Amino acid sequence: MKTKLQPLSLITILTAIALAMSVHHSLYSAERPPVVSSSKPNIVLIMADDMGYSDIGCYGGEIPTPHIDRLADNGIRFTQFYNTARCSQTRAALLTGLYQHQTGMGVLSETPKEEIFPESQAYGYRRSLNYNCVTIAEVLREAGYRTYLGGKWHLGYHGQHKWPNQRGFEKFYGSIAGATSYFRPSGLRSVSLNNDILPPPTDPDYYTTDAFTDYLIKFIEEQDDDTPFFGYLAFTAPHWPLHAREEDIRKFVGKYLDGWDALRAERWQRQLAMGVVKPEWGLSQRDDGARSWNMLTDQQKNELDYRMAVYAAMVHRMDYNIGKLLDFLEKRGELENTLIFFLSDNGGCAEPYEDLGGGNFENINDPSKGGAAKDNGSSYGTGWANASNTPFRRYKTRLHEGGIATPLIIHWPSGMEAEPGSLTDAPGFVADVMPTILDATGAKYPKTYHNGSKIHPLRSASLMPVIKTGTREQPAWMYWEHYGDRAVRHADWKALFNKITKQWELYDLASDRTESINLAEEKPELLATMIEKWETWASTNHVLPRHLPTDQH
Repeated sequence: MKTKLQPLSLITILTAIALAMSVHHSLYSAERPPVVSSSKPNIVLIMADDMGYSDIGCYGGEIPTPHIDRLADNGIRFTQFYNTARCSQTRAALLTGLYQHQTGMGVLSETPKEEIFPESQAYGYRRSLNYNCVTIAEVLREAGYRTYLGGKWHLGYHGQHKWPNQRGFEKFYGSIAGATSYFRPSGLRSVSLNNDILPPPTDPDYYTTDAFTDYLIKFIEEQDDDTPFFGYLAFTAPHWPLHAREEDIRKFVGKYLDGWDALRAERWQRQLAMGVVKPEWGLSQRDDGARSWNMLTDQQKNELDYRMAVYAAMVHRMDYNIGKLLDFLEKRGELENTLIFFLSDNGGCAEPYEDLGGGNFENINDPSKGGAAKDNGSSYGTGWANASNTPFRRYKTRLHEGGIATPLIIHWPSGMEAEPGSLTDAPGFVADVMPTILDATGAKYPKTYHNGSKIHPLRSASLMPVIKTGTREQPAWMYWEHYGDRAVRHADWKALFNKITKQWELYDLASDRTESINLAEEKPELLATMIEKWETWASTNHVLPRHLPTDQH
């Protein structure tokens, strides 16, 4: 099966102008010679944290994101690209080209082993990258690249031998943990420079989103040669806690008083006009964890408007910093031959699964509050997460489309032959980024590394055919597992095991990507085949869902 780029229609162009004014799996073999530019490109990998499918302008959002939209206007937008539904696991698959379980990252890096299951030494759940995988940074350093990380690691929390400098990154500034205070990171959620844990910043103007970007730019500026570089900019924005600059928040307060029902409808209409979604899918029903906006009191509405305003400000500030990086590359004459990826690690986050949001209202923007959303942190709640993932169901941690669908933008002016500004419906998975970079750079994926350790073969395939020709063979099978939830996709069919109901579900994504019509009873033979394929995959990829706890969400 081939998937093709969809050229921009007149209505798409007009809609974009109006918007601007208003503000894995078994894959086909890829044994072909790598496509390499006349000079090796720089690589920039930008990841948002807990950002939903529709939060940015070029995917239907109302939050001004002109710099991300600029990447889309001159690049390619993927409409069927997938992550793993959670922070650590997506980062593991992204940086290695493998399933997260093969790397030892089947669970969060910060979770104590004894809280997961008795077999705490199970290969796929050791909470840090093992030595049977290599990172993009390790591969590119072998190919002569300089390698830098600004932002979130979350791939090995206990012991500095598991930190970025030990996994291929020449320079690192950022957070080892999954979340921090944006204003004053400290303690276990502090920031580090290389292997040195830093004291809390004293600059009253400090903000992590700015600092991560500034340090990445600084690392590149300090480079004393013209060697190509790999820059990984891993924002914590817009992950809780709700912390944003006051000047950014003021741009959004009062804009969300119509509520999440109205916001979802507005975003969906823009997505339809852009061609990002198909009309036959419809708009999923409001999540059952969120009340109708009209049921809330005026005080609740005002507080929720402010929570969403802070969230929007965090996305907006992230976009500002992406613009700062793009301007820096452009002034150096390097933007044209820099291969840039932008995506999110999972869908919008509903934690702690309350429609009024997490944490006390007074904790918002409190520099000392950087903990979990359910205690002293702050989050925007189920209703806004549902809107972030428009038009899909569910959110982060779930394997419905709202949990695993991510925007993906690829921008590479000197290496892209597909029409700039195009959409592609080619399905893909975060692990596909590694082989794409191998194709672009000519770097070699090793069979052994780490003093002779055997490296798992890649379980992914390059996106370069889409970049070059607008087509690629669709993955035959795609697989997921997350804390007991399971999913498998074959062609346009998706089977999903819901750990809450303890039932398998079956959806035809071609006509129902919002997963509104469960066809499990109508097609039992197809479902049985897909379940069997999932179980075979699990048994050969260190997946042990029978040991994992069932939580409430």
